[in-house]
Amino acid sequence: MITVLHTLIYAHDADATRAFFRDVLQLPHVDTGGGWLIFKTGPSEIGVHPDRWDSGDEGPAGRTTQAFDVSLACDDLDATMAELAGRGATFAGEVQDQGWGRTVLLEVPGASTMLLYQPAYDPPALMP
Repeated sequence: MITVLHTLIYAHDADATRAFFRDVLQLPHVDTGGGWLIFKTGPSEIGVHPDRWDSGDEGPAGRTTQAFDVSLACDDLDATMAELAGRGATFAGEVQDQGWGRTVLLEVPGASTMLLYQPAYDPPALMP
């Protein structure tokens, strides 16, 4: 039986990225040795999207070469952004309404950006 979804983030400065998850996001973690931190991320869910799409309700046609993507969901985007900014987090761009939720790009030091969003649906990861 599968018990955990383990996500990897590849960073050009792994120490800075680990410090961000530890100090700014304040995720619980364990040190598996030598500073290799594994973070608890709480409930998770998997969405499967096509790698290309036609124009329509979802905007212009497009495609992606990504195979996987990691996002963080919250229940109040404005409050979460304010709390994270108070701990030194920065954001790339403005909040966008995507229809399925409000989103912003969270800058992850030593890595890239990660989508932070407030879903407009009831996340299945939070179902009882």
